This record gives sequence, structure tokens and C-alpha cells, in this order.
Amino acid sequence: MLSEKLLKEINEQITYELYSSHLYLAMASYCYSIDLDGFANFFMVQAEEERFHAMKFFNFVNEMDEKVELKGLETPPSDYDDIEDVYSETLQHEKFVTSRIYKLMDIAMEEREHATISFLKWFIDEQVEEEATVKGILQKLKRANKDVSIIYSIDSEMAQRVFTPPTNA
Repeated sequence: MLSEKLLKEINEQITYELYSSHLYLAMASYCYSIDLDGFANFFMVQAEEERFHAMKFFNFVNEMDEKVELKGLETPPSDYDDIEDVYSETLQHEKFVTSRIYKLMDIAMEEREHATISFLKWFIDEQVEEEATVKGILQKLKRANKDVSIIYSIDSEMAQRVFTPPTNA
């Protein structure tokens, strides 16, 4: 059984994960609007991945015989200066999500809630990967220095990304 405090925070995390999906769909829309379909694909895949994360939390709460309480989502931003700005905002958002996962882990450890600790380890590893991926793309974009041919080359690379649910999830 989860404490009231931990359950409340996990339910909040479900909202954050769903918002992340919503945010990445808005970023995909922006990318489509500036004819960067590969980057749009990256964010479409990210949106699917975030929904997958939300469902992992949703299923965990149910497995723990608790009740999920869904809340409404804020409207995500949809205008950016350029593709580099999109990835700067993405990195900030991923850092926020990481801080949320750490907060959940801190509560679980404080409460010695071992099932939750075990469950959250996957998310900690996932956030390391998420931040590293976004940092890498952002670094490429910064080095491109707005060179359109390089940006289109990176765009082509992003078009290859597909969502594959993790087997270890």
C-alpha cells in the first residue's frame, strides 16, 4: 500500500508524463510548420514514449491496489525561435522531469517503500538516456550554427527514429 503522500506524487507524475507527451506533440507540430519533418518525427516518437511512461505509472498504481486520479493538462507552448530553441526547451523540460523522478525516489526511500524504489530505478536510467540524447542533438544544432544544409542533414537523421517499447520495462 502506498502512502497518501507517495500516491499523490505518483498521480502528479502521471499528469507530468501526459503533459510531456502533449508538449512533444506541440513541438512536432512546430517542426512540421517549418518543414523539418525529421525533427517532427523525433518529437512524435518522444510523445509516444512519454505516453508509454505515463501508462507505466498508471499500471503501477493499479498493481499497488490504489486509484489513479487524472488531472487536466496545461496548453503547451507552440511557438519557438528556431529548431535550436526547441531542443533547448526540450532539455530544460527533461531536467524538470528528472527532478520529479528524483523527488519520487526520495519519498520512496524515506518511506522505505521498496516496490516503488525498484519501479523508479527504471525511470532514473531512462532519464539519464533522455537527457543525453537531447544534449547530443542540441550540441549538433549549436555546432551547425544555423547552417541549413547541416540542419537538413540532422533532420534526415531524426526521420529514422521509431518508437519501440522497451523490453526491460
